[in-house]
Amino acid sequence: MILCCGEALIDFVPLPGMRAYGPYPGGSVFNIAVGLGRLEAPVGFFCRLSTDFFGDLLVDTLAENGVETALCPRSDDPTTLAFVSLPGDEGEEPRYMFYANDSADRLLTADMLPALDPQIKALHFGSISLVMEPGATALETLMQRESRRRVISLDPNVRPGMIGDREAYRQRFERWVGWIDILRLSTVDFDFLYPGQQLEPIITRWFELGLSLCIITKGADGAEGITARGVTAESVPPKITVADTVGAGDTFLAAALAYLQQQGQLYEREKLLGLAAEQLAACLAYAGQAAAFNCSRQGANPPYKHEMENFNA
Repeated sequence: MILCCGEALIDFVPLPGMRAYGPYPGGSVFNIAVGLGRLEAPVGFFCRLSTDFFGDLLVDTLAENGVETALCPRSDDPTTLAFVSLPGDEGEEPRYMFYANDSADRLLTADMLPALDPQIKALHFGSISLVMEPGATALETLMQRESRRRVISLDPNVRPGMIGDREAYRQRFERWVGWIDILRLSTVDFDFLYPGQQLEPIITRWFELGLSLCIITKGADGAEGITARGVTAESVPPKITVADTVGAGDTFLAAALAYLQQQGQLYEREKLLGLAAEQLAACLAYAGQAAAFNCSRQGANPPYKHEMENFNA
């Protein structure tokens, strides 16, 4: 099983042609858990969830998509809310405004961390849950505790508006890279973390820190994967009519993890390191197709396994 550890919130997304917002269950780590569940990968979720009606909506959505929530403590604190501003031009990133003071997921502390069943073979972390304290430190503690005991993936999904000190965050990010096995990073994330720097020497340093697989996503230009043993592959997503790009990166990584799990290549570090170019290319292509599906629909709405099978057919 893959255990996704992080935030769960409600995204309020602009409704087409209206001065109104629609509520959608979301959060980067939440979206990845749902994406894995829809692709029928064994997945669980760990997050402190509210008992308010938004929290009930989050729990119900996870259950409907095959995500186990047994490790999720509930509290009376409110659910985090996020309002999304969609870009006016193609290629731009959506912008987010978060309302998370004293919210249930943010107030996770280290004493709430669970013991993990041996069936949990991989963990995923990312996004604002690794920024908002005290939850960020609690999740960082879990990441370090489980490093090299289980395969760990990370998608920082950087939200600049949530980061007060870019250099301090970058130093923290590089500490995480030393504990993880799989990294998904967008070019926008990279430019925020390493402004004006070249990608190749930075990735080389990440591999020296212990990373096994790095995936760089480039929006409509596709993605590139690189292993610590120097195997590389690229993919270009199919052309589609874009509704919006909310959740595209989350869907991409969920599909990449699901593909590796289904191929028996996820749960062992040596198998990640041993990926052949054609295997990595197939993984990236599958993930790109899933992200394209998501972008053809409004909000974070990753595809189901049967949709992917029909697409490939």
